[in-house]
Amino acid sequence: MNFPRLRFPIKTKLTVATLIPLAIAILICWMAGVFILSAKVAAQAQEKVRYDLSVAREAYLNELTRLYDAVKLSASFGRTGETIAAGDLRALEATLAPVRKSEHLDILAAVDASGKVIFRANNPRQFGDDKLRNQFVARALKGELVSGTTIIPTSELTLEGEALVRQAHVQVAGTKADPSPPAPLNGAMFLFTAAPVRDQAGNVLGALYGGVMLNNNRKLVDKIKAVVYEGAKSKGRDVGNATIFQGGVRIATNVPNSDGRRATGTKLSAPVYERVLLKGTKWVGRAFVVNDWYLTAYEPILSLQGVPIGALYVGMLESHYSAVKTDMAVLLSFVLLLSGLTGVSMSAFLGKKLAQPIKELELLTRRVAAGERDVKSSIDSRDEIGDLAGRFNDMSRSLGERENSIIELNRNLEEKVQQRTAELEEKNRLLVQTREELLRVEKLAAIGELAAGVAHEINNPMAIIRGNTELLQLTIDEGAPNREEVDTIFQQVKRVERIVSNLLKFARREQMEHGSVRLNELLHEIVGQIGHQVSLEKIEVIELYAEDMAVVEGDGDQLRQVFTNLILNAVQAMPQGGVLGIRSAPVGSGDHYEVKISDTGVGIALENLRQVFNPFYTTKSNGTGLGLSVSYGIIREHGGCIDVESIPGQGSSFTVLLPCER
Repeated sequence: MNFPRLRFPIKTKLTVATLIPLAIAILICWMAGVFILSAKVAAQAQEKVRYDLSVAREAYLNELTRLYDAVKLSASFGRTGETIAAGDLRALEATLAPVRKSEHLDILAAVDASGKVIFRANNPRQFGDDKLRNQFVARALKGELVSGTTIIPTSELTLEGEALVRQAHVQVAGTKADPSPPAPLNGAMFLFTAAPVRDQAGNVLGALYGGVMLNNNRKLVDKIKAVVYEGAKSKGRDVGNATIFQGGVRIATNVPNSDGRRATGTKLSAPVYERVLLKGTKWVGRAFVVNDWYLTAYEPILSLQGVPIGALYVGMLESHYSAVKTDMAVLLSFVLLLSGLTGVSMSAFLGKKLAQPIKELELLTRRVAAGERDVKSSIDSRDEIGDLAGRFNDMSRSLGERENSIIELNRNLEEKVQQRTAELEEKNRLLVQTREELLRVEKLAAIGELAAGVAHEINNPMAIIRGNTELLQLTIDEGAPNREEVDTIFQQVKRVERIVSNLLKFARREQMEHGSVRLNELLHEIVGQIGHQVSLEKIEVIELYAEDMAVVEGDGDQLRQVFTNLILNAVQAMPQGGVLGIRSAPVGSGDHYEVKISDTGVGIALENLRQVFNPFYTTKSNGTGLGLSVSYGIIREHGGCIDVESIPGQGSSFTVLLPCER
């Protein structure tokens, strides 16, 4: 069923033509506006989160500074030096316990000049252990005031009190990527300060060290969040949050889990872990944190030796900025939509004005198409439509004059086309015939040149080999064990000489030596001897010969050369082993015989299949490219044909068709 084609008036087309640039401009403006707004908002968000990280770092360092000042003042306060030198535990308790309590320190202890703990304000019953392995304490005993972040192992943390061990406990949450059962962290991360205690002469009498544990320190991360985000909320949720990591595990955070609890014990993502903790650089970007997308910033927390041992994180909900981008995109879309509607109205009005004279020209054209002549347009406008009306009048006037000449040209055109076509076909046929003849001549000339070289280079050494072989036959008795091998050498030398002679005959188009050849016996004999030339260890040979196979007329040595070459090629195509099939059978009405030699080897690529019979074409590194071309020539001289079929990776099959003996 044929449906009528839709008709679009010129008014509609003009309107659409006017609207298309406007629509493209509006679309480009909208895309550019949305892109610029998104880029600006994203850039400002990234800059904001960088600034937030700086503020969080300052809050973190302020806590370290508070600890630094408390330990420093305690070390230089009053008679602290004399008290440590005298080992007065009561005086130390009276001095350090109030400081620890007022400054909210988790650890505050004194060591003597040898590095042994003489008093712990947080665990007075435990003292006497050596603290020289602690680098903060060791450097303080050398007169340095040292402050920084460190990790205290659980074994050492036990000496500071069981309460701290319990506070340090953070159960690491399992992940899909790491199905091993979760285990608690080993040790805890501390803000740590050590200060030397001196006498009036400036001699170091001992040291004070203090620390604030970061594990489960909600007060510090909440303080950082309050300083950075000032309690901002979006849809009832905190806009931002902060986290302190020990290694790749959250030990203090206000990032919520899906159940609303703090996500303490969850792990850092792998890309951030590699960037921040392994490479020691900052990370600023969009990341999925626990259960939501955030605009995040991470920086490493370094140990006293400058090695990353944790990370400081701040992040803002991405949805907060997405809502801003959506509102701006909606506003921009509304403005552009209003502009588009205005453009549509103007386009419709202009399209109507422009369509009126074109409609008149369309009516005049119909009159001309109906056969009316001398039709004139009365349109008088100073624009392209007026020019078109003038050209229409000229066209109408000259149309009648040209009709007669066109009819005459049409009469002669068909006759000339037929004549030129016949001439072109004849020239093409001659060109193809000449090209094929040139190609054949070039190939035969190349084979003749090569045959002459082969005869010269091979016949001389073969004559020497033949002479020496004849001498061996004279010196070895008929019944000697090696006599059979010498006879075989002599026969093969004669065969090589015969092959060279046949190659020359083929190149010079000499007559072959006619005789009767029994194909089945010839093929079976070749299979029996082929093992002397190549290994048949992994080759399974299948011979299928037709019982009623008659003889063919031809040169037995030449046909032996052809089939030996085809069988050798089949065996060499199966370096990993396979099946060699040799089949003979009568075809047609029995006046031709077919020999098919197939293999299950590597096969022949399609682009090489048409060239395998060309002289000097070979894909073997040590081949001459003459085997198949000579075989092709021999079979053609015998009045037969040779063909090949191949599937790459599955094997090849060569079929030789020979006429029977008459």
